[in-house]
Amino acid sequence: MSRKRSNFKREVLPDPKHGSELISKYINMVMKSGKKAVAERIVYGAMEQVAAKEKGDIVEITERALEKVKPMVEVKSRRVGGATYQVPVEVRPRRQMALAMRWMIDAARKRGESNMPSKLAGEMLDALHDRGAAMKRREEVHKMAEANKAFAHYRW
Repeated sequence: MSRKRSNFKREVLPDPKHGSELISKYINMVMKSGKKAVAERIVYGAMEQVAAKEKGDIVEITERALEKVKPMVEVKSRRVGGATYQVPVEVRPRRQMALAMRWMIDAARKRGESNMPSKLAGEMLDALHDRGAAMKRREEVHKMAEANKAFAHYRW
């Protein structure tokens, strides 16, 4: 068998409750040490708490929260000669969603609420209202890309 991975992307099965691949991916990213049932309880609990405060479909609200956190551009280090430049590059859609999920989960873990579902729900609500640590992270990345726009010609 070839060692090369010719653009192989593993398929993620939709989650059992809502039938959404995005929610399933979110559950997988929340999961620690293979404890999927715990991760499902966390994500579904957070979604229910958000749905209690926001009007509309639970899955659509979650997607909207992640959509707001997605970065459009990021900086990558590029070594030219002896200098290293932070070159702004556009982010591919899959990476955008992965970064948004990762930032939301990291920000939720650092929050002060008592349990993880309420932490994640709080971060999702903050993202919906354009505030919170995940949104701050997105703004920092965008500012960094804007500041280094002069080095965009080093893009590869």
